[in-house]
Amino acid sequence: MFKETLQGVVEGTQGGLAGLLMDFEGIPLESYAKDGDFDIEAVGAEASVVVKAIQRATVMLEAGETREVAIQSEKMSTLIRVINNEYFVAVTLAPDANLGKARFLLRVAAPKLREELEN
Repeated sequence: MFKETLQGVVEGTQGGLAGLLMDFEGIPLESYAKDGDFDIEAVGAEASVVVKAIQRATVMLEAGETREVAIQSEKMSTLIRVINNEYFVAVTLAPDANLGKARFLLRVAAPKLREELEN
């Protein structure tokens, strides 16, 4: 189920490169990459550190729970959606990708992934 969901997000987004379901300790549960050479797990491991820092900041600011984080760079964009206190889902995109479509697909996929993780 996890791989199919990740594949749906990546393939459903113009410019999608890879998707990942990972815990906040940097351990991947599942990943999918269009091009087998793309190391989405390395992206996820580094992103987990950033998301944990953002979560601490939102608590300190009393801003509520972190839901989504976007990291945009010259060569790629990564969208991260927090699933629960233990897991997040991420999708990495080409610079010219349809960011809005990826956000929508992640938002739709998150409850499905949460339900599957709880079972």
